[in-house]
Amino acid sequence: MTATSTRPAVFFDRDGVLNHDAGYLFEAAKFEWMDGAREAVRLVNEAGYFAFVVTNQSGVARGFYEESDVHALHRWMAEQLALAGAHIDAFEYCPDHPEAVIDRYRRDSHRRKPGPGMITDLMMRFPVAADKSILIGDKPSDLEAAEAAGIRGLLFREGNLETFVRQALSLLA
Repeated sequence: MTATSTRPAVFFDRDGVLNHDAGYLFEAAKFEWMDGAREAVRLVNEAGYFAFVVTNQSGVARGFYEESDVHALHRWMAEQLALAGAHIDAFEYCPDHPEAVIDRYRRDSHRRKPGPGMITDLMMRFPVAADKSILIGDKPSDLEAAEAAGIRGLLFREGNLETFVRQALSLLA
């Protein structure tokens, strides 16, 4: 691919960035959007960036919920975002954990943050301009994953996500 066919991307962590971290969240009924989250995704869409979600989901490995529950929540999120005129280009999650109670998920995975695998997998599937892309996370492991993938990581702690994203995009322009 040529440089002209690539686009920048914003990789969003899910829990603690797009939604309040309720701990092992898998039910839409318990999902609470972060202030400005839907508007932030719409802002990314309107700027012509890819919008991706990259989320560790060790609750699967721990037996708290199934992968189908993760898919169902992501479908619900996509529906809610569509109502706000926004969309996510792809959701990626890692169900693995080295101390999993479910055997098939008990492993060290390069996809589990701080590993870069979810990000690099998306960059292989989509024409992402890595030098103009960012990850927004709420934990040091998110920033480590971004650095390992060769993109800039920004730490979001609290406040309005739309305001945060607007400032982040202005730095990239």
